[in-house]
Amino acid sequence: MQELETQPIQGDSGRVGSRALLGAAVAVFVLYAIGLVALGTPPGASETDAQVVAWFREHGHSVRWFVWALTVATPPLAIMFALLRRLLPAPHRDVFTIGAVTYVATTAVGVWPWAALALHADRLEPATARAIFDLAVFYGPVLTGTTTTMMAPVMLAALTGRAGLPRWLGVLSALAFMEQAIETVTIFGTTGFTEPGGAMNFDLGGTLTYAWMLTFALWGGIRGRQQNSIA
Repeated sequence: MQELETQPIQGDSGRVGSRALLGAAVAVFVLYAIGLVALGTPPGASETDAQVVAWFREHGHSVRWFVWALTVATPPLAIMFALLRRLLPAPHRDVFTIGAVTYVATTAVGVWPWAALALHADRLEPATARAIFDLAVFYGPVLTGTTTTMMAPVMLAALTGRAGLPRWLGVLSALAFMEQAIETVTIFGTTGFTEPGGAMNFDLGGTLTYAWMLTFALWGGIRGRQQNSIA
């Protein structure tokens, strides 16, 4: 990790940026893109037990590629979060770290039901598939707690001019934070746009969250300044 911390990109204002952060961010989002393309359009929370079984029987191999991609993305994701943490002042960095660690853990747990359903899809019983899939669809609603925990300290630090973070990053963080906070309503959803695991979680919330993380990481890799006080 020491080597990762001492590969700066020099800029006009001194030691700024990190090639390791840029590389980790690119790796994460390439792997995430592979996983999402492989998964395609999953069944919704309102679909019948029989429809869930039929989908997993048809897409079982694709689901395992999805799980593989998110699994392989874990090391570069951890590196990305660790290096982003160093761009924040205290105590902002500590709150960010709690959210980031929880994000990684929640993602790991969240893909287990997908892999389990794909393993013996040809022998799935509809009621069993429904129960396990209901666990999987709540990944999105629960993840909003981890994303808001990451976004809040970045938003506050940037909007108050701390650690050299640009105000535009604070505005973007505020927009993403508000969307994720509103998205907690999917915990109570049953059908349509606000159903758990539905369009609000993945099409809207997922896109905005990944855009926020990628933007923060790219800015950090190019212009971010490591804070001297590292607790």
